[in-house]
Amino acid sequence: MRWWDIGPVLELEHELFPEDAWSAGMFWSELAHARGPGATRRYVVAEEAGRLVGYAGLAAAGDLADVQTIAAARDQWGTGLGARLLTELLRAATAFECAEVLLEVRVDNVRAQKLYARFGFEPIGFRRGYYQPGNVDALVMRRISDPAHPDPVDPDPAHSDPASLQGETTHG
Repeated sequence: MRWWDIGPVLELEHELFPEDAWSAGMFWSELAHARGPGATRRYVVAEEAGRLVGYAGLAAAGDLADVQTIAAARDQWGTGLGARLLTELLRAATAFECAEVLLEVRVDNVRAQKLYARFGFEPIGFRRGYYQPGNVDALVMRRISDPAHPDPVDPDPAHSDPASLQGETTHG
């Protein structure tokens, strides 16, 4: 993700998360930590036919990474885009040498929970009233890296094949 992606990212952000959408300032702040030798963030976007269709971000601190955000346009649901974005974040966590990856997901977002479970994330707790406004709880999930297999791969080989991107590009 680059600064010029913030406008289209915000459009998708407000469409998908109208009650708790991030502000432009939040994305600017995250991107400020995504470049240079001391970078602690990795943000990527996915485009199809020149249109931004998804984005994702990860923060790293020590040996712990946290999925900050992941989103796919509604017309991309079921295409494997979420899996490809998550794969990129897990590769970044490996590059940051993180042993664990955490994330929060809305308790009512079963689709996302199933995706994360497919990648080896397990529930470890709840954050009551985490998503505001709306006072929706978050399920906290964790994935511990397997030192024998340090390079995370989408568990569905069809999604890992670059040819399956069908015109999508990711950059960050």
